[in-house]
Amino acid sequence: MKKITTMVMVMISLIAFSQKKTNGTIYVEHPAITTVEAMTKAFVSGDADKVSSYLAADFKEYDGNSTRTNDKGMDKTAFSKKVKGWHDAIDYLSISRSKGAYPDALEYKDENQKDMVWVQTWEDLKGVHKKTGVKINMPMHRLFIVNKDNKIVTIINYQNSSISAEVQDSYADRTNGTIYNHHENINTIRKMIYAFENKDFEKCYSFYDQKATFRDINSKDDKTMSLDELKAADQEFLKNFEITSIDMVGYPDYLHYELGDARVVMSWWSYNLIRKSDKKAFILPVHLSDDFDANGKITSETVYYNGASLK
Repeated sequence: MKKITTMVMVMISLIAFSQKKTNGTIYVEHPAITTVEAMTKAFVSGDADKVSSYLAADFKEYDGNSTRTNDKGMDKTAFSKKVKGWHDAIDYLSISRSKGAYPDALEYKDENQKDMVWVQTWEDLKGVHKKTGVKINMPMHRLFIVNKDNKIVTIINYQNSSISAEVQDSYADRTNGTIYNHHENINTIRKMIYAFENKDFEKCYSFYDQKATFRDINSKDDKTMSLDELKAADQEFLKNFEITSIDMVGYPDYLHYELGDARVVMSWWSYNLIRKSDKKAFILPVHLSDDFDANGKITSETVYYNGASLK
């Protein structure tokens, strides 16, 4: 039995080995890589003529994310114009190797690939769009085909299209929902705050969803709290401070966003406090940002204040 098992294992190893087949060589250093990186450097500097000198006459660039059938790509003339367009439109433009990455040059054995080299790169594209202020900071993967004359014939570009979409969308003004200065959700915030002021905790916490989360801007680890943890934190606060009054500053805003259907009440308050340890009276400015669900329950809350004032 042991002999049979050994023979089977040997056969499996031989079969697995026989399934491997080389189809060329991968280079970490290659003239084609030098050409690609020199072209990229010229592109970033906005030197369209120098970029053009690295491109073949029949050059084409393709969007690797495109779903268009029979995409004809961007020719050499259009790509050269793109160099100037990017240079004029983007501040602080840079294209650099991603951390830990380096280009590969691939020479395939296939007959139809013998006069070309494929170069693949992993890079970070960064900059700030001048007109819209949109920040560009994203990984980019590119495939290059370089011919026997060391000219770039093809670029296939894979990158995040959402950033370019944001740039396009930012050229036109558009609304994103409605702002209310009177709304039932605003009423909820007022009732919640004044219930807390009057130590009616059952009523105060009834306005929150049971799974609501809470964030204190002064938290060192930025960890959120549960409703039960908030209740405990509130009681700890009241052990050290007496609330004489909570006064609304200005008026709350209720923002019902079109994108994401988000519902947010932003409110501003003055907490009139007395520190119990030394009877010192002071005012603590507080800003609240409360998210609501469609049923009018508070699902999350972020509180902003100067934590040093409570020490």
